[in-house]
Amino acid sequence: MLETRSTCPYCGVGCGVVIASDGAQITGVRGDPDHPANFGRLCSKGTTLHLTASAAVTRQTRLLQPMQRAWRSAAPMPVLWDAALDTAANKFAQVLREHGPDAVGFYLSGQLLTEDYYIFNKLARGLIGTNNVDSNSRLCMSSAVAGYKATLGMDAPPACYDDVNHAQCIFIVGSNTAYAHPILFRRIEDAKAANPALKIIVADPRRTDTAAIADLYLAVQPGTDVMLFNGMLHLMLWEGWIDAAWIAAHTNGFDALKATVRDCPPELVAQVCGISKEDLFTAARLFAGAPV
Repeated sequence: MLETRSTCPYCGVGCGVVIASDGAQITGVRGDPDHPANFGRLCSKGTTLHLTASAAVTRQTRLLQPMQRAWRSAAPMPVLWDAALDTAANKFAQVLREHGPDAVGFYLSGQLLTEDYYIFNKLARGLIGTNNVDSNSRLCMSSAVAGYKATLGMDAPPACYDDVNHAQCIFIVGSNTAYAHPILFRRIEDAKAANPALKIIVADPRRTDTAAIADLYLAVQPGTDVMLFNGMLHLMLWEGWIDAAWIAAHTNGFDALKATVRDCPPELVAQVCGISKEDLFTAARLFAGAPV
């Protein structure tokens, strides 16, 4: 029996797994107790990960060797690995010779590691000389990238998992974390148990499983998230719940933002979002860390 450490290929939490194998057959998967993302925990998909590599599934659905069509409508036939690699390299080189580097492109999986992306980019940009490199990661996260760059100045999430353990308020918007990222949700539950003073706000039109842990649940109308945020900032400015010195030192365009939220008074925001003014005020106070 051999055990190999790896990473779960499913959601973005990136849980560490220990894969058990007997020869060429994967026989089981368990959480890696030393991995900093999950500390041995796995969700239902992670715990059954090995079943996707069972003999029955492998024989039916997995490609176990290279297959090549002699022509487009022909049935794929098995070929040796060396022959398949030679064919791929020769065809790729032929396109480069005849049409130049911008005639080719790479579309990468969203499940690659950072090191894998680096190697592919070196191959495409450094060796071949093309910028035609894209991936599911960029397309899937394009809206988040735009938001990060507009608000934070760079494409990088500003927090890490360990921040959950030190937070005094966690604001979950439009995410059913308990269902979509259960291992991360377990960390939030642990943080709440260790620090009962931690306040959790959940804003979602649906009362999901995540809302069950909330100190304040905001059943906002669909599509009113931005109005909610503007209304909260309006109250924070009005009540003086901001750090003016920090904002002056670390932000740009705050005066323009103030002008925008000036038109979002509590009465209007509560009406548009479908929540009470009292809940809006409580959300702003908790998020700002203002005293009760």
